[in-house]
Amino acid sequence: MNRRHALRHIALISGGLALIPSCDFGKEDILAAYDKLQITPSLKKLLASISDTIIPAGEIKGALDLEVHDFILVMVNDCFNEENQKKFSQGLQSFSSYVKENSGKAFDQLTTKEKEAMVLETAQLKGDDSEEGRTKESIAYFVNTAKRFTIQGYMASEYIQTEVVPYSLIPGEYNGAVLISDLQKPRVNG
Repeated sequence: MNRRHALRHIALISGGLALIPSCDFGKEDILAAYDKLQITPSLKKLLASISDTIIPAGEIKGALDLEVHDFILVMVNDCFNEENQKKFSQGLQSFSSYVKENSGKAFDQLTTKEKEAMVLETAQLKGDDSEEGRTKESIAYFVNTAKRFTIQGYMASEYIQTEVVPYSLIPGEYNGAVLISDLQKPRVNG
């Protein structure tokens, strides 16, 4: 190996090692798919928990199982104007601190009933012209938007449209002599 190449490699390695302490590895990365919203993985997890509180799993899959939180983020990122995106993001970021102030625990540490009560409470917040009032208004906007898109995304999911309430583009045949007790799953016609 050439001595010059060896010295060049040593210089590059030592320069790289000198820069490592200046790197900030503690900051959360912003998810690239939702670039307009500045969503971090922890905020995405919080939104998933909220959507799971709105439509929990039971006999059929819940919102978390169908990943409705991704639908919510895509809709807000792609379909909302800049002002509403900012309001949604501020509400999402302020939601966890509001829950912590009012319940003393993080949202994920609350029981199911406490989560439901907190979502209902935050959906009805009223704001005013003060800083705290604008924060409350953005939290209410965020929760109501998340609720609306959770329901929309859940009902439009492939699972609901194919397995729970089968979708049929063309109406079926009419048979007026069938007892109600003999009917199969309802078919939703487009």
